Amino acid sequence: MQKRILGKSNLEVSALGLGCMGMSFSYKPFPPKQDSIDLLRAAVERGVTFFDTAEVYGPFTNEELVGEALEPFRGEVAIATKFGFDINPDGSRGTRELNSKPEQIRRVAEASLKRLRIDAIDLFYQHRVDLEVPIEDVAGAVKDLIQEGKVKHFGLSEAGAKTIRRAHAVQPVTALQSEYSLWHRVPEAEIIPTLEELGIGFVPFSPLGKGFLTGKIDESTTFDQSDIRSGIPRFTAEARKANQALVELLGHMAAEKKATPAQIALAWLLAKKPWIVPIPGTTKLHRLEENIGAVSIELSTENLSAIENAAAAIKVQGTRYPENLEKMTGR
Repeated sequence: MQKRILGKSNLEVSALGLGCMGMSFSYKPFPPKQDSIDLLRAAVERGVTFFDTAEVYGPFTNEELVGEALEPFRGEVAIATKFGFDINPDGSRGTRELNSKPEQIRRVAEASLKRLRIDAIDLFYQHRVDLEVPIEDVAGAVKDLIQEGKVKHFGLSEAGAKTIRRAHAVQPVTALQSEYSLWHRVPEAEIIPTLEELGIGFVPFSPLGKGFLTGKIDESTTFDQSDIRSGIPRFTAEARKANQALVELLGHMAAEKKATPAQIALAWLLAKKPWIVPIPGTTKLHRLEENIGAVSIELSTENLSAIENAAAAIKVQGTRYPENLEKMTGR
């Protein structure tokens, strides 16, 4: 497994990470706990050293799962987690949707450390920008935790360019985690140039378009009501039918490279910048191995141009989130 460094930091991780959310949040039915533990450990055995979780996934159950699975590998892997939603210690939702007050950040950090069974959080993201708390206060709170040795690196998720700059001025931001893939290329306009200028790494989540870019989903696919995709406009049957053109594009390049559409989608991201580290999620060992295979696929400048020129002619149908979640991005 190749390694990459996130931005100007000293945080070195595997070129491909593993998003753990789907093991206990958003994508029911969840696998048995032991199966997820086995998968997480299999990822480490195959060279993955970067794992992504969050307090809100469950709440709490995903961090507990990751903590138990990765405890034997303390010091060998980097675990990223997140704060920012208004969650009480008992797991109930607070009175606010978001909560990045400094005292809340500290409480979450202390609790996450225990659940993850670690002495310091490798990368601590603000999950979504809280407009009621100045980002300078958020960055300052994490800076204090870094000085105390409880956190190693500060990250932001789905933040806008101005917010990134303001936070970075208080406490250097190691990484931004936001959605980025061939079917969501908005970050290319302003976010990626900002990250490059400031020396911040980029961790794309949903690099396979919540499974769509794998080619395993079409207009006839059905989603359980508990599956997050059942409420996403981009996953209506009509939108899926219209968006198949993007999967077909990946399929053509995959045939040329003797690869799969998912591998081409990931290889495209890896080829964009040396400081981009995608975190595809999966609950299946064969998918994990397929994703890891993307790291060894080389796309030439001509390949990249062909993919991007063809993708530019395809208008993706449907928004990537329902309105209540979309409003919390890019702030």
